[in-house]
Amino acid sequence: MLQPEMELTVDELKHLVSNRAIEGDTMVLNMGPQHPSTHGVLRLLLELDGEKIITCIPDIGYLHSGIEKNMEAKSFEKVLVMTDRMDYLNNLGNNLAYCLAIEKLVDLDVPPRAQVIRVLLTELQRITSHLVFLGTHALDLAAMSVFLYCFREREIILDIFEMCSGQRMMTSYFRPGGLWRDVPEGFEEVVQNFLDIFPARIQQYEDLLSNNPLYLDRTKGIGVIPTDMALSWGATGPPLRASGIAYDVRKAQPYSGYEQYEFDIPTGENGDVYDRYIVRMEEMRQSVRIVQQALDNIPEGPFRSDNRKFVPPPRSELAHSMEAVIHHFKLWTEGFTAPKGEVYVPVESPKGLLGCYLVSDGGSNPYRVHFRTPSFANMQILPKISIGCLVADLVAIISSLDPVLGDVDR
Repeated sequence: MLQPEMELTVDELKHLVSNRAIEGDTMVLNMGPQHPSTHGVLRLLLELDGEKIITCIPDIGYLHSGIEKNMEAKSFEKVLVMTDRMDYLNNLGNNLAYCLAIEKLVDLDVPPRAQVIRVLLTELQRITSHLVFLGTHALDLAAMSVFLYCFREREIILDIFEMCSGQRMMTSYFRPGGLWRDVPEGFEEVVQNFLDIFPARIQQYEDLLSNNPLYLDRTKGIGVIPTDMALSWGATGPPLRASGIAYDVRKAQPYSGYEQYEFDIPTGENGDVYDRYIVRMEEMRQSVRIVQQALDNIPEGPFRSDNRKFVPPPRSELAHSMEAVIHHFKLWTEGFTAPKGEVYVPVESPKGLLGCYLVSDGGSNPYRVHFRTPSFANMQILPKISIGCLVADLVAIISSLDPVLGDVDR
């Protein structure tokens, strides 16, 4: 079998692939950008020797929106709604990373009630993201039933998000200093009902897949990421933990009070597609543990800081206070100013380490906004682990990395 030349640049590699294909040594296959198994508009240029992959060149950028540059044209508060649109399966997690950066930049307090509710909803968001992974991953491997079951439970969580924010996905519910509004009446009961049924549903998913001989053939020993490769290529999240590294930002650099919660970091041993599946299944169980702890300990008190320099007045004051109306108007038209400086805040998103880098020049708009997104970093390892695999294996590998192309391109 021909060997790839991975030390070449992308342009040199494309030229080499083209020449070998012209000479008839290999065949070039264009996979995407509309291919359903690429989880978004990802194009892969594949060079095949028979049925085996010699070279895999990801071609990204089809979803590039300039979102980070557009954020610099908006006030700090108005930037928030754009964070939902990056990893659109982790809306609340994106909100949280940005809010933590703002709060660190301006030294803004967050009430204990808001901290606990943030953790609770972020962990529910983690479960929804893993459910989409599991459903689409199984569907890519022709297991239709698992997809339907996963989306059955995901609907329950999306209804909870809608109950809190009025939106199922693009919630923009977390705000600098706390939450947009308090959770509604009946929130605790609905969440508890979900926690009561979900562990049995996780077991149902595993009964369908974990010991299924067809699934094992498609995932065991496929797309192996050795530990040293995972570290050197900057992999984080389930791909890193499946390779045996128990790194989780919630434990390593606790934020939002995560140091108060008891949970384990699941890891794998082989770093293959199957281990990445197992890690995510166990992560859903750990998220259930965290949500239950948060639900049992939601304190009373305000849901947002009362620092009026950065936080709008309560809606109840607008009907009888002209000062509150003026404050509300100025905050949403002019925004607040932040001191000069720069901050970086990492969080653990469902897909790995999500970092928000924020720079202020003293004005009301951020001077620079940049996100270190897990899908982009994890996608870089795809050309390495796909060499020697079949095209059918590549479908399983991509889904096991669980990329969201809005998170890759931005």
